[in-house]
Amino acid sequence: MVHVEHENPFQRGYNAITEEGEPTDDAMMDFGILLLHAGECHECHLGKERAFLLMRGNVAFRFAGVERRANRQSLLEESPVVLHVPQGVSVRIVATTDAEVAVMRTQHGTTFEPRFYEQDETSSERRGEGTMGETSTRLVRTTFDDRNAPEANLVVGEVVTFPGKWSSYPPHRHPQPEIYHYRFLPEHGFGHATVGDVVLKVGHGDTVKILHGVSHPQVAAPGYAMYYLWVIRHLDGNRYGEKSGTPIFEPEHLWVTEKDAVIWPG
Repeated sequence: MVHVEHENPFQRGYNAITEEGEPTDDAMMDFGILLLHAGECHECHLGKERAFLLMRGNVAFRFAGVERRANRQSLLEESPVVLHVPQGVSVRIVATTDAEVAVMRTQHGTTFEPRFYEQDETSSERRGEGTMGETSTRLVRTTFDDRNAPEANLVVGEVVTFPGKWSSYPPHRHPQPEIYHYRFLPEHGFGHATVGDVVLKVGHGDTVKILHGVSHPQVAAPGYAMYYLWVIRHLDGNRYGEKSGTPIFEPEHLWVTEKDAVIWPG
């Protein structure tokens, strides 16, 4: 587990948060935040699988001879737009307003067709609804995983945790490494991330790497909506998803999800 606290504002250009192959606590992924001012552009030619998730602003994605425009104003109320490309495909991002893009990269030798996911192509679920006294009702978005991108080494999505509620609950784990990147509304809000036996106070712009197959439930402080982007790296021969039986829920806590579970106070 590694907690990267967001102590200084992100700067123009690419802000690296973690890198694939770090000698300790390797999440097997690059992760960073790209900030562009209106009229600026960013080009990426890396020989890696890459996903670009628009967090805010208006941009044009140019790749494989095509251009796709995207706009997003709210992390909480709008689903993401994501460009997903294999190695060997150059990407150019042109900002028509100030913009912010999350960048995820990993080694992957397999070539696949680039995919541009519109907002309505992201699966959105209200998980936890009708159970646990609504204390873990949250919005879970999945843009691509093993079901619609079986050729990928990445899984990408988002969670919106309502104020005072839990997410990633019941506690679960999986051997595949994962990264959470947090934002709060208002921005001075906070939450707590339990990673194994360690409890972390997380704030706006923080990032946590979840490693070694430990469980990782989360909770937002009352009054503050907690958003986090999540990205999982498949393992060779052990992909994340239903076929491999992941995630694995902590069995002693599964009872809380039952419709007729008796939760005190009733």
